Amino acid sequence: AYRRLFKSDERSAYKNITDLVLDDARSLKKDLGYSDQQKFGEYFESIRAIETQISRLDGMKAELSKVDLDVPMDGKMPRGEYIRLMGDLMVASLQSGLTNVATFMVGPERWDTPYLFESLFDKPKSHHQMSHNQGKFIQDLIKVDQFYMEQFAYLCNKMNRIKEANGKTLLDNIIFTYGSGLGDGSTHQYSALPILVAGSGGGKFITGKHLNVSAKSGLVKKVGGTYITPEGGVPLANLWLSQANAMGLKLDRFADSTGMISSLFA
Repeated sequence: AYRRLFKSDERSAYKNITDLVLDDARSLKKDLGYSDQQKFGEYFESIRAIETQISRLDGMKAELSKVDLDVPMDGKMPRGEYIRLMGDLMVASLQSGLTNVATFMVGPERWDTPYLFESLFDKPKSHHQMSHNQGKFIQDLIKVDQFYMEQFAYLCNKMNRIKEANGKTLLDNIIFTYGSGLGDGSTHQYSALPILVAGSGGGKFITGKHLNVSAKSGLVKKVGGTYITPEGGVPLANLWLSQANAMGLKLDRFADSTGMISSLFA
């Protein structure tokens, strides 16, 4: 990821490959049937997207040169260091204008992976398994949560030190959301989700508040094989809808949203 962003020779190699692929694609496409051409068109567009990204990077050499980021080391890295490094790349992309939107998954939710959180445990422990035995592992789970929040705080502080052209910091100008898809790992309940929103989106949101929008949510019920939002609950999609509108994307609805969270707005 670092080399694709900041090393022009690496981008040149990628561009040479995409040029060859596109040339082959153009000659092959005319010999395909209609349905195959449709599928091939999707593949063709994905390659074109890579080429466009490379061209954009080449056109932003001046902006990229302003970013202060050391070349990452090769080899296995401690987990916290790896998260911070990938976070640094994300921040660099936002700072330089390469993108205005980024997602960052720091750990898998769906499968059992033993993690050696450096300095936390003397041997690898499964976060997944611990979450299903909260009474037994509560102190270990607290350590893991603190570990992740330290990484989040690191990135918030980093963005808060970056001054932008409007006099505000990068953190002031963005919306940086941290959370998970489960409110209770042991039962897989997805109500009362703990979500942290940093940054005000350029002053659109009020910061420093605690909002309990799921006070009436209770536990998720299963009706006819389908989990339903508790009566009085607020869908997480309401947060995404609010954030989209705060950043200028005028949407009336997103997924299962029921409206925006008005108490977020300044």
